[in-house]
Amino acid sequence: MIAYLHSLRVFGLKALQLVLLGFFCAVQAQSQTANAPPSSAAGNNPSQQKATPGQQKATSTVVVKARKTISTANNSNSKVSNKGIANSQNGGIQDRSKPGLQIRRPTSALVDSNAEDDVLISGAGNLDYRVQRGCARRNLLDSQLPEQIGIDNKQFIAFFETQANAFFSRVRGNCIPYALALGKRNRFESLSLLTGNVRDAQSEIWTFTPAAFDGFLLQQERLINELGRLSEIEIPLSAVLYDPNQVENKLPIELVWELNAVVKQIYAEEGSAAEQTNNVVRVIVDYGDREQWAQIWAIEIIAPKTKEVLASAFWLDRTDLPGGFYTPNGESLERALWTTPLSYRRISRGVGMVPTSRKKTTAVTNKTDTVPAPPASTRYRAHMGIDYSAPIGTPVFSVATGKVVARGYNGAFGNLLILEHPGGYRTYYAHLSNFNAQLDVGNEVRRGFEIGYVGSTGRSTGPHLHFELRKDGVYLNPYNPNLQLDLWSMINSDSGQFTKLILLFSS
Repeated sequence: MIAYLHSLRVFGLKALQLVLLGFFCAVQAQSQTANAPPSSAAGNNPSQQKATPGQQKATSTVVVKARKTISTANNSNSKVSNKGIANSQNGGIQDRSKPGLQIRRPTSALVDSNAEDDVLISGAGNLDYRVQRGCARRNLLDSQLPEQIGIDNKQFIAFFETQANAFFSRVRGNCIPYALALGKRNRFESLSLLTGNVRDAQSEIWTFTPAAFDGFLLQQERLINELGRLSEIEIPLSAVLYDPNQVENKLPIELVWELNAVVKQIYAEEGSAAEQTNNVVRVIVDYGDREQWAQIWAIEIIAPKTKEVLASAFWLDRTDLPGGFYTPNGESLERALWTTPLSYRRISRGVGMVPTSRKKTTAVTNKTDTVPAPPASTRYRAHMGIDYSAPIGTPVFSVATGKVVARGYNGAFGNLLILEHPGGYRTYYAHLSNFNAQLDVGNEVRRGFEIGYVGSTGRSTGPHLHFELRKDGVYLNPYNPNLQLDLWSMINSDSGQFTKLILLFSS
């Protein structure tokens, strides 16, 4: 009897548990139905058509993008943010008002440091930059010239009206040559105007640019002051590409290397087509003097029969940064020039981990059997820099104008030459067999100057040049496609000078 009563009690408890569990599941199901989104509810409607696979895929893509955006906004200290590569449509450019590089911690210039994660790139370049050129015709309402050439900035249009009478009083003829730079969404960047198509001592060039905070700036210059030191020469394209001796008769030796490097980037033809072409290279050059370096200011490749400009590049000079060559659309050609210190066979080693030694292990023998030795362990070290393989004695050139701050033997680097450039940049040339005898610490050298010769001094496995680019001691990998530097990017303050150059030096 007692056993029977005990079994009834156990059965009653289990039945009560099942009832409570069923009640809980019903409440949860009702709550999920009430909180379900309308799409889920609609999906249970037999009368509604099922979404196509393409629609399902599109919906999934939207959800993924939303998650990425939320993740970026809520994780400002993420690794991607530290590298300065932003998840935005501007190609990693967050704030255009703060150009350049910011270094979190400086390191010694002679200490191997791969601290690219500590380099924050803010506003290094304007990827939406474009330039329009043409000749504006005068009409009854001269003050409407900005609207005529495509400017829709109301503030600038109002500012131009205040200067229109002064400008048009200097205009001669009906053609007004102009160069207009626009940014994203037709944002006004700069406008350069010539006072007519006649170029003489009375001609002026007016350049309008946005002010730093509000309003606009106007710069007026006499054309004769800008063109006084310059010369125009024409060289066969085939000679520029294949016969440097012919070019040396017209240009200083250090400009021959630079001209060849720029033309190879802007001219698309290769091989026999380039060798047999009749095209010519028009060069605007300042031959310089004892106080100023010789400089190429403009390069144009022209078809002689049609006079069509096939390609062009312009030199943009800077005071606080190294200058550089840019195409008319603001595309920089500098990355390739900063990574070509010599004519090399191949890149034998890039940035990464390289083996230094292998720890040998021996087999252990006991009385009964021989225990095999474990696999040899390899030690690695970080390799900072680019190794260019080339024969001993190959000339090495400076990739940019700078000052010699170190010259001599330096441990693992062997014979090392360090050049300092504006903006806190330095370039390293190591393992040299010898230096240019004319160079000493403190000397200024121009881009393209022969500074040394390939060797295998120091810790080297064979003849090559070890090249490094650093900013305030922090190593930068110039072959990293995500690395946007102010060295090879158009920034806001460059726009006014650039449109002026295009207007002055274009055919």
